[in-house]
Amino acid sequence: MTPALFARRALLPAGWASDVRIESDPHGTIVAVTPDSPARDDAERLSGSVIPGLPNLHSHAFQRAMAGGAERRSPPEARAADGGHDSFWTWRDTMYRFVGLLSPDDAEAVAAQLYVECLEAGYTAVAEFHYLHHAPDGRPYADRAEMALRHLEAARQAGIGITMLPSLYRHGGIFGREPAPGQRRFLNDLDGFSRIVQRVREAVEGDPQAGWGVAPHSLRAVTPTMLHALAGLDAPIHIHAAEQRREVAECVAATGARPVRWLLDHAPLDARWCLIHCTHMEPDEVRDLAATSAVAGLCPTTEASLGDGLFALPGWLAAGGMLGIGSDSQVSSSPREELRQLETGQRLALRQRSVATDAANPHPGRVLVEAALAGGARASGRPIGAIAPGMRCDLVELDISHPSLVGYADDALLDAWILGATGNATRNPVRSVHCGGARVVTQGRHVEAEAVASAFASVMRRLLTA
Repeated sequence: MTPALFARRALLPAGWASDVRIESDPHGTIVAVTPDSPARDDAERLSGSVIPGLPNLHSHAFQRAMAGGAERRSPPEARAADGGHDSFWTWRDTMYRFVGLLSPDDAEAVAAQLYVECLEAGYTAVAEFHYLHHAPDGRPYADRAEMALRHLEAARQAGIGITMLPSLYRHGGIFGREPAPGQRRFLNDLDGFSRIVQRVREAVEGDPQAGWGVAPHSLRAVTPTMLHALAGLDAPIHIHAAEQRREVAECVAATGARPVRWLLDHAPLDARWCLIHCTHMEPDEVRDLAATSAVAGLCPTTEASLGDGLFALPGWLAAGGMLGIGSDSQVSSSPREELRQLETGQRLALRQRSVATDAANPHPGRVLVEAALAGGARASGRPIGAIAPGMRCDLVELDISHPSLVGYADDALLDAWILGATGNATRNPVRSVHCGGARVVTQGRHVEAEAVASAFASVMRRLLTA
């Protein structure tokens, strides 16, 4: 770890600054940030433009192994269950078949590969929404938290910060429907789940690179009693909500309310909460949810991949809502691509440009990056998302000589990074990454990329021939 870094240009909470000296303690926490400093020999010099590392607030790491492998048109009998179409629900059936193949060793290798890719793309923290708990037959491992601990180990191997979110998953439909056979690896009662959470809390204690929270999976998977049991915890609480129209219809049929409205009326939503997707909300739900200070966790590339729909971004921003981004199904592990999809999806739907901007904030790149930093930090429950004393030293250096960025500076540089040319794929526009003060990416490549990729390749060759 380098105790001091020197950035020619850096995005600080007050805006862009020049000649910024960033000092960290031995544990990777920033202790001083000094703009307009002279360059000194004791500091590592970063010649590009430096921004805070971005949080990935929603990840199902195991799905990295099936990204791109669930695109084939489903057979007629599967499509018949959803009006003759491929959808989230037919994709979910494919996921259930795949998930039965993964061992703990496999899950660790797959997660490590994902986390390496995330770091190379500019994510420096991940909130792992973890529901793959048990053996393929549904029986708990000897250590009930085995799979969660493997994800922690993968994060430590890659060097990424992590908020581990064990997910409570008990039912297969709104408030008590029996689960499907493909869900058996996910299932816990409250007692078994509490044991997993306790093991995770013990495993992250004293680790400044790790934190914990809980994730009641969805209103499909937990009962009101279960949700109430988790709602009092002083920790991040994440839940899927209103991702699909069918989910909304089932919730209305079972409860008389839409999912977000039910949560507003029955759960103590506040800044601890992150509602994932929120794709299908009415204007009053948008307004009322934004007022709770809960974060909307958006996963635009996954939402596009699964045909979910589009989040109500203009209304959410107008209401002062907070948002962050996540990689979810891992069809992309790049914050650049998530933010690009978020903005350009709105442009297609509304037939407008620069949807995320307003008169005071004319650059969509800056608006989107700062929104993702603030919302992702809140949802992660860790001191991240800004280059400031007390925060983790998570830094992303953008390569200002990259063909897609050359000649741009400051807010225009962020526009170019998020929304500009994406060619020259052999060269990464992210030049270096420091996570907790340690350099984990250099010249666009993770320092352990080859070893991690080799282990991942072995797993994939076996899984795809199983």
